[in-house]
Amino acid sequence: MFEEIDTSLDPIIDHSKGWRRIGERGLALIKEFEGLRLKAYKCPAGVWTIGYGHTGGVQPDWVITQEVAERFLREDLFHAERSVGAYACIKLNDNQFAALVSFAFNVGVKNFERSQLLMLLNRGWYDQVPAQLMRWTKVHGVEMQGLVRRRAAEAGLWGDRSI
Repeated sequence: MFEEIDTSLDPIIDHSKGWRRIGERGLALIKEFEGLRLKAYKCPAGVWTIGYGHTGGVQPDWVITQEVAERFLREDLFHAERSVGAYACIKLNDNQFAALVSFAFNVGVKNFERSQLLMLLNRGWYDQVPAQLMRWTKVHGVEMQGLVRRRAAEAGLWGDRSI
């Protein structure tokens, strides 16, 4: 029903390039807001989705197991983690890294890489990140309360210096 998953993306991260894995708090945030759906569905943006927000190549008739959903999530997170590690050119604590990975995972790595949020952050303007996150709450021009809550949670994680 769907193609074999590339498990080689369960990587050994090259930490010399700043790539690292999201921690448990960030992973829990993503899972909470994405939710787990084992049958393909169209998200509010009209994209076929399955598992924890996986969109790559999803077909309308797909049904997966939780194990496959977890594997898709690890693969998708790898791309977001790599993007944040490569493009955020400043030091991030684990919570800041997790907030940005959640954001990049949700809006797409290309949108993250071209965002004003990233530009301001790379200037060292850490305090601008929460407001920049809150600019990304709409789908097709309509504010989505789920995105408002998610961005607020990401902003809260960003500001948590407890680690």
